[in-house]
Amino acid sequence: MPFQIIRNDITKVKADIIVNTANPKPIIGSGTDSAIYNAAGAEALLAERKKIGDIKAGEAAVTPAFGLSAKLIIHTVGPAWEDGQHGECVVLRSCYEKSLALAAELSAKSIAFPLIATGVYGFPKDEALSIALSVFSKFLLSHDMKVILVVFDRKAFELSGKLVGDIDEYIDEHSVSLIRDAEYFDDYEKIEYVRRRTAPRPALMEQVEETDEGSDEALSAPAGISEKMSLDQILDDAGKTFQQRLFQLIDASGMDDVTVYKKANIDRKVFSRIRCKVDYKPKKKTAIAFAIALKLDLPTMEDLLSRAEIAFSPSNKFDLIITYCVNNGIYDIFDINAILFKYGQPILGE
Repeated sequence: MPFQIIRNDITKVKADIIVNTANPKPIIGSGTDSAIYNAAGAEALLAERKKIGDIKAGEAAVTPAFGLSAKLIIHTVGPAWEDGQHGECVVLRSCYEKSLALAAELSAKSIAFPLIATGVYGFPKDEALSIALSVFSKFLLSHDMKVILVVFDRKAFELSGKLVGDIDEYIDEHSVSLIRDAEYFDDYEKIEYVRRRTAPRPALMEQVEETDEGSDEALSAPAGISEKMSLDQILDDAGKTFQQRLFQLIDASGMDDVTVYKKANIDRKVFSRIRCKVDYKPKKKTAIAFAIALKLDLPTMEDLLSRAEIAFSPSNKFDLIITYCVNNGIYDIFDINAILFKYGQPILGE
């Protein structure tokens, strides 16, 4: 998985490079800086840091990692938060960009970041997260590297207050009312009822094929297809496997394979396996990741998932978060993964 969010002590993370939120002076600071020095070997690391000298805010420099499991440490100096009107966001973005550029120059295969400047420097955690995800998303579209965002605990990981409130309300509303109301229906009607209640937005990717109006063949469903299915579903050939339908949707999207698997947070080797295996059965988080990358509306997404025997449940928090995001036009997988992580759910990709 090219991008991961994990809960851990960054000094214990295995990666080629670990990023340190450094003091601008060659001294041992507090927080993450202190923890990294202590874990690496404070005396040896400080001696190397002194060779670099001062580091300006937004800049980055590299030292050996000594006692850490990483090979190298990138030291970057974040901005001290004042009011957001003094270039703090520009400087923080530079911290991530310069660190990633340096890692690419060093041919690193993996790099682990903390949420820079959110400790003693006081940068708002939700804004810091947004900047980090934006930089990671852009970088990974053109680079093959594993990027890990490390948070010590979920209290240090914040989404915008409005987003959290909206999601909480959505989960509460749907997890209670959908289950309660659906009790009055048989199994098939229950599925259709849930689908309608969780998909109020119009379709974003309708694929309508022209047929001969006078053809009886065009109006009859293939064997085994329910007459309650939509015409689009019937005409799209319900016999296609998940893999066949996926690549049909990729072709229709106008995106190339590389763009799709990067937007889906899928490793290139995993994608190659899918390409070569017609009967491939994906994990749920993998299948949904592709659907998000392709910006499918809920009916099209559900059709794709059904070909892998995957369905959404109104009582599953993970499923409700995905349907919330789709209904509200949130298709950036980095943003969705941040939401999933905040709510203790597995993130998308493979």
